[in-house]
Amino acid sequence: MMRTMLKWVVTGLCSMLAACAIITVNVYFPEKAVKDAYKSLDEMLLKPGDEQSSSPTAKPPAEQPAEPGTSTPQSRLFDRLPSISFVSQAWAADNYADELAIELSSMPDVLRAYDEMRARLPQLDALRTSGVVGETNQGLVTVRDKGRSSAQTEALVKAENDNRKTVITGMARAIIKLNKQKESKAAINQVLGKAAATYADTRREEARPGWWVQLANGRWVQK
Repeated sequence: MMRTMLKWVVTGLCSMLAACAIITVNVYFPEKAVKDAYKSLDEMLLKPGDEQSSSPTAKPPAEQPAEPGTSTPQSRLFDRLPSISFVSQAWAADNYADELAIELSSMPDVLRAYDEMRARLPQLDALRTSGVVGETNQGLVTVRDKGRSSAQTEALVKAENDNRKTVITGMARAIIKLNKQKESKAAINQVLGKAAATYADTRREEARPGWWVQLANGRWVQK
């Protein structure tokens, strides 16, 4: 009788330990803030030449005093007020987007990825305009017209996708950090798919007329 009871006790303890070992990681995913952060990074790091800032950590120019009765626009990334618990929800969301963008711009591998994407942007734009490549619903580019593709095109697509994966993974890491959770494979895997889908949303919104984009349901359309 005692052996039977002991067996049930041991079995119960093992089950409890197993349940603790497979606790689901739950990371909050702020979709709007993530999309705004991607757009901020594009504005800051992807625009060619003088259109972009020379450095993601460059100090913004001093603001001129506002005229009486007018409001002064705040910088998207740097002129941020301290985080206060009772701020409005809208301001908090904007602040979260800024925090994400700043976090990504502090990652050397992400900065290198943006440098390389910016350098090949004219070639990629030409391929998208011609319809040879399109934007997938996972935030990557793919060759759509194999007949007009080449080894050079394939190499460009691979390099672009490698850079984009770096940016998307960086976003997942930034989200986990701002959630104040420990970075782990399980946490990254939970966020990575959503980070990629949101990046794809951004690419669709910024696509030019005539470019091919893949919708969330998998269907390809020409914008």
